[in-house]
This record gives sequence, C-alpha cells and structure tokens, in this order.
Amino acid sequence: MADKPNAQMPPPPQPPASLAPDGACDSHVHLVAGSGEFALWDGRVENPAPGPNFEDWLTLYRDHLKALGFSRGVIVHSILYGTDNSVTVEAVRRMGEDFRGVGLLADGASDAELDQFCDWNMAAVRLNYVHGGVLTWEGAKEMAPALADRGLHIQMLAHADRQVADLVGDIRRLPVDVVFDHIGWPADALTPQSTGFQVLCALLAEGHVWVKLSALYRMCPVPYDQTDALVAALVAANPERCLWGSDWPHLMLADAQMPVAAELLNAFDRVVTNSDTRHRILVDNPAQLFGFDETG
Repeated sequence: MADKPNAQMPPPPQPPASLAPDGACDSHVHLVAGSGEFALWDGRVENPAPGPNFEDWLTLYRDHLKALGFSRGVIVHSILYGTDNSVTVEAVRRMGEDFRGVGLLADGASDAELDQFCDWNMAAVRLNYVHGGVLTWEGAKEMAPALADRGLHIQMLAHADRQVADLVGDIRRLPVDVVFDHIGWPADALTPQSTGFQVLCALLAEGHVWVKLSALYRMCPVPYDQTDALVAALVAANPERCLWGSDWPHLMLADAQMPVAAELLNAFDRVVTNSDTRHRILVDNPAQLFGFDETG
C-alpha cells in the first residue's frame, strides 16, 4: 500500500441546521476498511485513510448518519476495491434491512452473477462514463433487460454538459431506470443553461432518469452556492426523481476541499425550502427506488 497516497479522514460529524426527517436516506456513501481486511485493486489511485479497520469505519458511518438524522442508506462500491464487491456486500449485510448496495459488474455478467447481486441486496450496477471501468455503455445496454427482470437499475457517473446529449436516445429506450450521480457533474461551467444539462433536466422531467443531489464540494467551495441554480433546476424539473447523498467519506478528493457533511445538507436545505419537497427527496423517493418499507 505504500506506493499509493492515502485518502484523508473525514472530519468528525456535526449536526446540520435542520436534521433530516424520520426515514431519511443518505443515498450515496462508500465503505472502506483498514489494510488487509479486503483486497484492494491494483489500479486504484489511493489507499483508504490509514488507521480505522472495517469495524471502526462502520462505527464512523453510523455516527455520520445519526448526526445528520438519517436512518437509511445506499452504500456505493468504491473503485478502490475494483470488481471485488466484498467490502460493500459485508457493509450492507451488517447495516441491515434499511440499507442497499450499488456494486460493480463487468460487461457480459452472467445470470448467476446477477442473481448473486440480488442476494447481496444490491439495488444497481454502477457505470463510470467519465473515467471508464469494467462496465461500458454498450455492456450496460445489453445487460439492461436482465437488470429489469430483477428490479435492478443502472447508476451512472457522467458529465452532463459533455456526454448526456449523446446518450439521450439510448436512455429513453432502456427498460431500466438510470440514476445520475453528483447533479450530473458538470465539467465546463456550473450553469443549468448548457445543452447537456438541459437534456438531463428533460430526461428527469420525462421520468426516464433519477439524479442524486450529491458531491457539490467536488464542483465548488463551501458554502456550495455556485451549484444552487443547478440543484434548483433539477428539483424544478421533477422533484419526484431527485435523491440526496453525502458522498461520505469523500474519497479521491483531487483538488476539492474535504467537506463537512452537515454543510452539504445545509446547502440542500438552502435551495429546497418546501418541507413537503424536502421530505419527498430525503424519504419518499429513496423508499420508492430502493424498496424501503415506507412505514418503517
């Protein structure tokens, strides 16, 4: 592990200005572990932060959720572990029925692999259209009918302003939902007027996609107000297809500053001021997409 830089530890959790409502779901986090507990991918760009083992990270995750008021979560497999989903599978198992996973599968995954995915309580397969990876867009399209048969969806990292316009026809024809990470992660300008972002808003309005209102810190500094217009445009397009995620513990920061998760929730609340809409995005929408018991 010494040949890779170490990720930073997230700061101690702080309470937001307003706690999330009962049944709220943090729809985008990652779980990692100390050296040797789960095999790291040789192609990773960094190591997990040194110190905490897997049990410690679960404790930190529970503290994070409690501080913000969340009781449900979606654990997205980190590329630090490549296609070995073990750390995410174990995290979902340990956290219980109010948690789901998003994992990695390669092109041409078999029916047996997809069935195993379901047994692991995975909700989706992740596609990285920005950096590449084991699943291509062509592979995802071929896999889509089998995903649909199992109630799974595709979660996708893409630059809306550069890439979504080229994919819009395919997305409209897919038999499964597509969930875009990180408000579509605009690459060139933080404006909702770009053609690609407008296409994303149209897909959202049509009900073809979902969007996670997550990772604002990767696009601008605190208080993240440079993304307010983007978040507002997505929510206006279709509040019934928006989710919120912290992206905790904020891996692979690159040039971004380590955030405080409470400030990210505060930024969401600054834009989404209607209590019914806030409840829909934090509670109702993830309950629908991830199959949580809406009474629980």
